[in-house]
Amino acid sequence: MASDGQVVVQFGNILAKHCLDQRCSMELLRAAEHTQSISSQLGIVARVKAVTGESKASSELLLSNVQNLIQAVQHVLRAAEVACVNGLAQPSADPEEEEVAAFCQQWRKNLIQHRAKEALISDRDELGLRKTRGAKAEPTLMCLVQEQPPQSRNIPKHPSPRKGHTVMDRHL
Repeated sequence: MASDGQVVVQFGNILAKHCLDQRCSMELLRAAEHTQSISSQLGIVARVKAVTGESKASSELLLSNVQNLIQAVQHVLRAAEVACVNGLAQPSADPEEEEVAAFCQQWRKNLIQHRAKEALISDRDELGLRKTRGAKAEPTLMCLVQEQPPQSRNIPKHPSPRKGHTVMDRHL
């Protein structure tokens, strides 16, 4: 999980680099930096726990760090959504940057299609009251990430990515 946190950090940094809105870019960088810290902490705690063995305190600390990492990743993805909606500059010829841009463009396309469908479907019943059932939630980057098939054979056992692998090659 700690190495997957590093992948999200890399994803956030690439998006922040190409974000057209300065405030969104700064928020994305802050979220990525926070995720980096928690991911590093988790890696350290996991290594210490592996050496020291089972104890309730170390298990609780490990679980707490995992929960913090999940929240930090969610923060990065929410900030990434805002950056994508506000607009991204064209990526350079770097394959990782192109892959991240394509991933974000796919999500944005899904969001636009969802909003167009929702606009066509009346959200009011015959009495003019807003319907509460049947409304679908907007697609999020988190949902798109969760739909990606896990590619565990591409995930290295150590935190640094192998040469030749890109950010999106690994399951977020």
